[in-house]
Amino acid sequence: MKGLTYKRCACRSPETGKQLGKSCPKLPNKNHGVWVCRQELPTREDGTRRTFRRTGYANKTDAQEDLDRVRALLTIPEKSDAEGRRRIGDLLESVSASKEEIPGYEETKRRFGTGQSLTTHATVGEWLEQWLAGKKALRKSGQTRYDVDIRCHLVPRIGHIRLDRLTVPHLDAMFEGIAETNVEIVDANLLRRTALDELKLIPWKGTENRRRRKAMKETIEAMPPFRRVTGPASQQHIRATLRAALNTAIGRGMITFNAASYVELAPAKRPKAMVWEEHIVEEWLRTGEKPSPVMVWTPEQAGQFLDFLADTGDRLYGLFHLITFRGLRRGEACGVRWTDRNRRIRSLTIATQLVQDGWNVVESAPKTDSGERTITLDEYTDEVLEEHRIKQDAERLEWGEAWQSTGRMFTRENGEFIHPGWLSDYFERLVELAGLPPIRLHDLRHVAASLMLAAKVDVKIVSETLGHSDTRITRETYQSIMPQVAAEAAEATAAMVPRGASRRPAPEPPAEPAAAQVEPDGLTMGSHQGAKIIAFPSRRINV
Repeated sequence: MKGLTYKRCACRSPETGKQLGKSCPKLPNKNHGVWVCRQELPTREDGTRRTFRRTGYANKTDAQEDLDRVRALLTIPEKSDAEGRRRIGDLLESVSASKEEIPGYEETKRRFGTGQSLTTHATVGEWLEQWLAGKKALRKSGQTRYDVDIRCHLVPRIGHIRLDRLTVPHLDAMFEGIAETNVEIVDANLLRRTALDELKLIPWKGTENRRRRKAMKETIEAMPPFRRVTGPASQQHIRATLRAALNTAIGRGMITFNAASYVELAPAKRPKAMVWEEHIVEEWLRTGEKPSPVMVWTPEQAGQFLDFLADTGDRLYGLFHLITFRGLRRGEACGVRWTDRNRRIRSLTIATQLVQDGWNVVESAPKTDSGERTITLDEYTDEVLEEHRIKQDAERLEWGEAWQSTGRMFTRENGEFIHPGWLSDYFERLVELAGLPPIRLHDLRHVAASLMLAAKVDVKIVSETLGHSDTRITRETYQSIMPQVAAEAAEATAAMVPRGASRRPAPEPPAEPAAAQVEPDGLTMGSHQGAKIIAFPSRRINV
């Protein structure tokens, strides 16, 4: 197709007032006029002609370079590809009109080959919305987490940037902005907390005091609400969300570089689980501070909690017993159905869960594919569930037609499903009433895993019982070493090295074995290494 470069100026004819263009007699002067490149383009869809024209070049060489770039782009589609030639023509017509830089050959060829639009460029925000909409296999909880990352962090800070121009410095600036916002949140929370503490100190009685309380309440209402900072773990998840979206964009040929893969962030360390040993409990009672966000009960404390529920006749005793010994997740315990239980072989299939979305509750498959599992029940746990079923049948008869038949194993008094958020709050109240050091409901999974591992259950079986996809997750996340197990390991290690008799400390005389005693309820009780051991009867069902 025809194309050329030429020189022209804006001088006008004294007679007609029209521009002289290429006919100006001063054009041979090196410093007069500018160079122009012009290239005929493929016709539009309606058959009309169009050209690429760009002016303002200081010399012929620059004009010829751009003309060569335009001609190179025209060679991308085959001569017989009329639609492809029109797409390239649309691109060059758009670049000519907008005076944008002529796109590179390789980038245009890649976009052309992958069927992308050549005339429009998606922003980061537009692509993230498109990417999330295409994630059809996501569970509700996963989709919500992605949506929070995109809506609250990525779109407000980098959503306006063209996707193909996103760089590492853009992301560095985004995370620096998040850090600055964290400082603002901490300061605002401190001011609000200080104001609330001051309000508590103002007496209720007296006109002046009522006026001061009213003024303080108005001040507090004008303050921003309490907010959570975006910690290292959340920042890592934000980067992972963006990295996944950009990887998909690379796979579709939209970009060639994933900036999120090269951003350095502070590592998000998992809090170390700690056992509520006696000296730690004493320190907590003195200061009121938990040494770690993740705390685990000792076997004695777990038994004390279950005994408290049994003694008080708590109707959800079976639920907490099941979590303590089999390590169900909160949503799995709320969602398990009677049809999932096989009493003949004493097994329980985990096939569904109730998850919290805001305050709404939705039913979904377990957290991961490995979360869909069948766990074996010990004889005593199976009897606890049978006793719970009998009590639930009695509640169904009592409520009559008002009973809501959900088929759930654990329900409210009228048969409604249990809200996961309510269950967590209820558990915290029970822990306080039992007089035990605080743990989260999820920490009962730590207790279950620690008990199984302390009992020398194979880690593979523990992993499958908890619904983990890899045994490393079990060992690294849920294995809290019980004091007795750690002591036994230390003694076993020391015993491996032979030493002379004179260099070994004199052994302590063996303790007298504790005599078994019979409790009023007929249970045989003894002790082992300071732990209370109860021989449970074969059945504890009131018929």
